[in-house]
Amino acid sequence: MVVVHGVSLTPGVLVSAFPLPLSSSSSSNARRSVNGNSTVSFFLKKRPLSRKIFAGNQSAKFDSKSQAISASKKVLVPDNVDHGASLVTHDPLQGPSSVTEEEEEPQILNLESQTMVEDGTVIAEDRASVSVNSSNLVKEKEVKPRTVPPPGNGQIIYEIDPMLRSYKDHLDYRYRQYKRLREEIDKYEGGLEAFSRGYEKLGFLRSDAGITYREWAPGAKSASLIGDFNNWNPNADIMTRNEFGVWEIFLPNNTDGSPAIPHGSRVKIRMDTPSGIKDSIPAWIKFSVQAPGEIPFNGIYYDPPEEEKYVFKHPQPKRPKSLRIYESHVGMSSTEPMINTYANFRDDVLPRIKKLGYNAVQIMAIQEHSYYASFGYHVTNFFAPSSRCGTPEELKSLIDRAHELGLVVLMDIVHSHASKNTLDGLNMFDGTDAHYFHSGPRGYHWMWDSRLFNYGSWEVLRYLLSNARWWLEEYKFDGFRFDGVTSMMYTHHGLSVGFTGNYTEYFGLETDVDAVTYLMLVNDMIHGLYPEAVTVGEDVSGMPTFCIPVQDGGVGFDYRLHMAIADKWIEILKKRDEDWKMGDIIYTLTNRRWSEKCIAYAESHDQALVGDKTIAFWLMDKDMYDFMAVDRPSTPLVDRGIALHKMIRLITMGLGGEGYLNFMGNEFGHPEWIDFPRGEQRLSDGSVIPGNNNSYDKCRRRFDLGDADYLRYHGLQEFDRAMQHLEEKYGFMTSEHQFISRKDEGDRVIVFERGDLVFVFNFHWTSSYFDYRIGCSKPGKYKIVLDSDDPLFGGFGRLDRKSEYFTFEGSYDGRPSSFMVYTPCRTAVVYALADRDDGLETLDPKS
Repeated sequence: MVVVHGVSLTPGVLVSAFPLPLSSSSSSNARRSVNGNSTVSFFLKKRPLSRKIFAGNQSAKFDSKSQAISASKKVLVPDNVDHGASLVTHDPLQGPSSVTEEEEEPQILNLESQTMVEDGTVIAEDRASVSVNSSNLVKEKEVKPRTVPPPGNGQIIYEIDPMLRSYKDHLDYRYRQYKRLREEIDKYEGGLEAFSRGYEKLGFLRSDAGITYREWAPGAKSASLIGDFNNWNPNADIMTRNEFGVWEIFLPNNTDGSPAIPHGSRVKIRMDTPSGIKDSIPAWIKFSVQAPGEIPFNGIYYDPPEEEKYVFKHPQPKRPKSLRIYESHVGMSSTEPMINTYANFRDDVLPRIKKLGYNAVQIMAIQEHSYYASFGYHVTNFFAPSSRCGTPEELKSLIDRAHELGLVVLMDIVHSHASKNTLDGLNMFDGTDAHYFHSGPRGYHWMWDSRLFNYGSWEVLRYLLSNARWWLEEYKFDGFRFDGVTSMMYTHHGLSVGFTGNYTEYFGLETDVDAVTYLMLVNDMIHGLYPEAVTVGEDVSGMPTFCIPVQDGGVGFDYRLHMAIADKWIEILKKRDEDWKMGDIIYTLTNRRWSEKCIAYAESHDQALVGDKTIAFWLMDKDMYDFMAVDRPSTPLVDRGIALHKMIRLITMGLGGEGYLNFMGNEFGHPEWIDFPRGEQRLSDGSVIPGNNNSYDKCRRRFDLGDADYLRYHGLQEFDRAMQHLEEKYGFMTSEHQFISRKDEGDRVIVFERGDLVFVFNFHWTSSYFDYRIGCSKPGKYKIVLDSDDPLFGGFGRLDRKSEYFTFEGSYDGRPSSFMVYTPCRTAVVYALADRDDGLETLDPKS
């Protein structure tokens, strides 16, 4: 997916909520006991997530405005000044030209504030002291310090790609911006490690003495914390504001020692804003739930007792050398038309992924999103896992089970844009248009109908960096697939732009340097603190340096999604077989930047959505519904479809990249597209977008079809399993040896070597070739290790798996040796040297 509008090479807004002492003033309101009947917990022990959670109106019981207590008379940024203005003046090419006196003399942020409770006792709010110039956080509970290595010189990119020297001004400016931010973060926040723990400063913070709640909302005139715990009374718990727009309140424990806000109860922040009185879900909320019959979500104070917290039992796997990703969506992973749960996915789907031979699972739609049909891409609550599928503890259990199975768990993270919802999202959070986002048109994505982050804002950097850290730290995710990176990196968002590969398309005024710098920071933070973590960027533009380490001058991703491959297959499938060009296929599969790793895929969730068509649908269409039983005759369309479906996946895996991705169900050619439940929508212009009567029928995966050995889907699934196990055994995707020895447009044959294997593809629709000579790099005896025509995979069994193939001396097709094979039409066969003890039994579908 994609983000931004407007042109700016300036570093952007750098207004920090914490460059000077954070106000620690406490609430002047003594804590009152709340009637137990007014606080309703969302959680009952030993039961699935309950949908019957509360009754009554949530927040608007009181109309009077709250009265804010001034946090400080000293204001560095006056209230009447645009909070998007920078504290640092910049030259558009040279970066900062001056700094403020406060920057020269950083002060100590002391959070050891005192609070008076009902009996007059003074207690410490939070026994933590942070030096702004130190990365050491001193607490009662010592934590092993982790640090992000200092920046490098950023010059290695010119050695990797000398063509970049023509754009050295732009690239060096970009790197200076990154280094400047690193230096300022070190100076004012104690380093990137401390800066990325914003969730320990903002949101709800529990201590032995009580609960502190802080929120950055500089546009608000007053604020109060409301919820079930105080009967939604806006006058009960009024917050105070510091000079940087951070609102704060401390709620001491009740007299019996229990927390002032019970776990599982609803909370919101009420603000008097330039847009009027507004109740918002806290920006750093860790869980939110939609009540029956209501549209907006409710923020939940989530702090279960120790005995109910999930404890991880299994270590996180090491980063696999060959990454084979099973892309999935928990909610639609049931065979039944329903929203599936984390627990069911853990018990039913994870073992399936492991058996298929994948070593990584990529989970979509984790961050809470109020509109289910957005596929998780219109995020409303960035720190909260989707409550539709269960509780945070159940998600942790899912991830721990994946680790037990040896599966790396990647999260599909959305930092490219946000939901435009104002009731349960970040949009207009403090009543202003330019809070977390760019103001005006630049802050709105017209195609996605969503808001666009201002990556030049200090507090946006804190928020997003901390968000990535939160999922790695709290939930033990092993990395991310960053969504919509192309949209982030360009002010045109990649819309209506055809990237040709000309470097001027990447390093000009249409590049959003603030966004690219953020991506460098987040990759730097992730790889510095979590060396085994994996980052994958969804970029269709082909941005140079995208997968080069940050210290060398790159953006820092481990992999780029090779998105052009899926588009090319759709383009080819619209043509007759006679019009397929072998050279065109090879060019697309191999057209990637040297030394930058790619994740290849023939199709992902994008191609499975309603309005698009999967490869299986393109190939077999409606015949999939009536001619997939193995005990009944098929049709020419089905025979062709099954054969090409296997070939397309294998050649994509063989040539397309250093990793492979498959969307769940596509491994067996799922016969249905995805259509999320949705009602009729009436647009402002009066037009109507029809819905599907909120049906879940097309929002599930029919795994039973792939498992049924009496259906042809089963053969497609078993072939996919054999592909994964073949790669596990030989590791061909990560081999440096790749040589394409034949691309014959007349025979429609492609032959290439990847690692120690020789791949032979015959795309001809009728011609099979006997004694077909193919080149190879090593002499010896070869054997078949994978045959798409095997009856186990729905083929016709035209090859003898036990045959042996002996090489001839002498150059052929540019190779030092060769051997003769039989290559039937529409087949893919993989050969390996027979003197290697491979144990073909591991590829037996019954294993």
